Amino acid sequence: MKAKDILSNGIIRENPIFRLVLGMCPTLAVTTAAINGLGMGVAVIFVLSLSNLAISLLKDYIPEKVRIPAYVVVIASFVTIVDMLMHAFTPALYDALGLYIPLIVVNCIILARAESFASKNKPFHSFMDGIGMGIGFTLALTLLGMIRELLGLGSIFGIKLLGEGSILSLSLFTSFKPAIIMILPPGAFFTLGLVLALINKITEKKESKQA
Repeated sequence: MKAKDILSNGIIRENPIFRLVLGMCPTLAVTTAAINGLGMGVAVIFVLSLSNLAISLLKDYIPEKVRIPAYVVVIASFVTIVDMLMHAFTPALYDALGLYIPLIVVNCIILARAESFASKNKPFHSFMDGIGMGIGFTLALTLLGMIRELLGLGSIFGIKLLGEGSILSLSLFTSFKPAIIMILPPGAFFTLGLVLALINKITEKKESKQA
């Protein structure tokens, strides 16, 4: 399999959120704003790509009986690095994401790729798989965060687009009343469900045309 196919696989065909429906806990919890989704996604790209690379390099030296604990130790090492870097350089984002940064250690996406891909493939391909899956995860979280932030606060990445104080002067935009429920837990389920339904509908139509 070519590197570009492995990369695109995680972004489109096996997107961890929209196709495999993995990692729902951080997906639902941190997507109250687009910047939160982007920040969590970048952290996961770092951990996933480097842990995949490390596990692929070490796979022949890890005893079969302790492979899962060994994977967790490798992943936890990179999560600790991310945690310290975010705490030092992006304190506001670090506070917003809170507990979900250390919980990357047990993110089922990372463990799944370590077990199903990195432990069976060459280092470069494993690294590209981590990058692709991480980008797919980041795009999904950022999209959900943008939708929820726009409908719930009238802004995207903190830029006011709808409601009072909007940078858009048309009355159509300034008269918008944000739906606070969209940045509350129920809004996460509504948004994810609607996006999944839309993607499944588009995929179904595309497959029916090809058939």
